[in-house]
Amino acid sequence: MKKVVLMMTMLFVALLAACGSSETGSSAGNGEKPTIKIGYLPITHAVPLYMQNDEKYEDYNLELVKFGSWPELMDALNTGAIDGASVLIQLAMNAKEKGIDLKAVALGHRDGNVLIGGKDINSVEELKGKSFAIPSRFSTHNILLYEMLKKHGIAYDEVDVIELPPAEMPAALAEGRIAGYVVAEPFGAISVALENGKVLYQSEEIWKDSIDCGLVLRGQFIKENKELAGKFVDDYVAGGELAQGKDDHMHEVVGQYLTVEKNVLDISLDWISYDNLSIEQDSYAILRDALLEMGLSENPPSYEDFVDASFVN
Repeated sequence: MKKVVLMMTMLFVALLAACGSSETGSSAGNGEKPTIKIGYLPITHAVPLYMQNDEKYEDYNLELVKFGSWPELMDALNTGAIDGASVLIQLAMNAKEKGIDLKAVALGHRDGNVLIGGKDINSVEELKGKSFAIPSRFSTHNILLYEMLKKHGIAYDEVDVIELPPAEMPAALAEGRIAGYVVAEPFGAISVALENGKVLYQSEEIWKDSIDCGLVLRGQFIKENKELAGKFVDDYVAGGELAQGKDDHMHEVVGQYLTVEKNVLDISLDWISYDNLSIEQDSYAILRDALLEMGLSENPPSYEDFVDASFVN
């Protein structure tokens, strides 16, 4: 009899534990606020998240999860270890194309990408036969490089395009291992500040209103937490508005995530804006066409299938 009572007690405790647990990071038991887990890389394109995390909210706790590379972040996003991420849109589109349920809900920034050449590179034509670094072939940076070369009548395969982690690019340029690069900030500004590189083009000179990093959420998270997701995205957009002020407090907050000199951060933030984070259909169509033209995707997801514009709009 004692054994039966003991077994029933253990079963009851197990059931209670199951009711208070969840596979998603957005859930919480025992009346606690849910925690939303969002992945990021330490770049200026995630600044709205930094500003958002500087605030406290009644409805949820925000946990920013730092990653050292895009593949690591995408693995966590695809497997549900995090609820969303500030990520290269093209990587999320590629995952969506492969069947992962992801939704892009907002941009991370506008403009703010620069194509950097070494101090000995005086024209785009001088990049022929030399190495040029990008963070990922599934990136706006790769598309910007492709369009810049096309603008100057240079075939993409006339340049040795290599993938490098963003943080390695300034050193690789200074050491002469590459002739140039294009990547998220503040890594372009580092080479400019150290006078190891020069700006060949600003992104808006190649592709105005280009879509680069964005806020992507798991479809399951949105379905199970529609109201919470809406509140979270509202606060994210508000974080972007705070970032656009580019005041001393904004610099102080961003400095907690990016370990760069103030002059580097000033240069980087001068190139970027955070005042309109909606994903516009026309810009997305340009991105989709570019992926097809470059052979990076056979069937990139449509705007309607991939973008949930209801939150920002």
